[in-house]
Amino acid sequence: MKELFQHSATTDGVTVRVAVSFLPEQSRIEMGKWFWVYHIRIENDSNQTLHLVTRHWKITDGGGAVNYVDGEGVVGEKPVLHPGQSHDYVSGCPLNTPNGSMEGYYTFRREDGEEQRVAIPHFPLMAPATAG
Repeated sequence: MKELFQHSATTDGVTVRVAVSFLPEQSRIEMGKWFWVYHIRIENDSNQTLHLVTRHWKITDGGGAVNYVDGEGVVGEKPVLHPGQSHDYVSGCPLNTPNGSMEGYYTFRREDGEEQRVAIPHFPLMAPATAG
C-alpha cells in the first residue's frame, strides 16, 4: 500500500510525516463511532543519535472536546534513530464525531544526554460526507 504523506513538520533536523485515512470498515457510524488510521514516519536528518522516549498527543473532536494522551514510546517501541535513519509506525484514533484533529510532540533523548522535543504536525481527521 503506497501512501502519500499529507502533513509534515521539521524540528531541529527531525521531520515527522503523517498520512491519515478514514476506515469505514472499523467505524460504527450508526453508533456514533468513527475511526482513522495514521502512518507516521520519523526521519532523523540531525547529527545526533536520538532515542524516542515519550509521546504527547492533543486530540480534538468535531465538538471541540480535547483529549490529551501521554505515554512512553510509540506503539510499544522506543526506537533509536541514528543520523540518516527513519522509523515508521501505524496507529489509530477513534472519535465520537465525524471529524476532528490531532497534533502533538515526541520527546527524544539525544546522545549528549539532552532532551529534544519534536513537533508532530497538526492533521485533520475527516470522514467522507457520505459516511455520516
